[in-house]
Amino acid sequence: MSLETKTDLNTETITKLQKLIRANIDSYNGFHESAEELDDVKLSTLFRAIGDERSAMASELQQFVEFNGKDAEDDGSVAAKTHRIWINIRAKLNGGDPYVVLIEAERGEDHIKEAYEEVLKETAGSAMNDVLSAQYAKVKAGHDKVRDLRDAYAKK
Repeated sequence: MSLETKTDLNTETITKLQKLIRANIDSYNGFHESAEELDDVKLSTLFRAIGDERSAMASELQQFVEFNGKDAEDDGSVAAKTHRIWINIRAKLNGGDPYVVLIEAERGEDHIKEAYEEVLKETAGSAMNDVLSAQYAKVKAGHDKVRDLRDAYAKK
């Protein structure tokens, strides 16, 4: 068995990267669509910034998949599309209440955080570990920020 490098990843690692690409695309779409539902400019700006960061992370992973001669994912999941529809309906019913939108955003953040934790365990020792660990730190920071904001808005 040969040693895995970033330009010679095994099929299992590429499959895991594709999963994270979809999760990041889902996150980007979710944050940007949620930003449109909010009247709170500060929160909308934050959501767009987190979404843009997730887009950059997806692009970084796509490059590694393509370096390995594979077509990278370029679309999110059906489940996330359904969740975004639910966020939009719920936000409209609640007049764009930031707390309600933050509840749903935190749910999405739980999903991407868990996806990274799972992939990091499953690919321990992979050539991609440094990249995935750095991205996970950003995901965790975004998750914690959204959770803290949700808690702060609950007290208003």
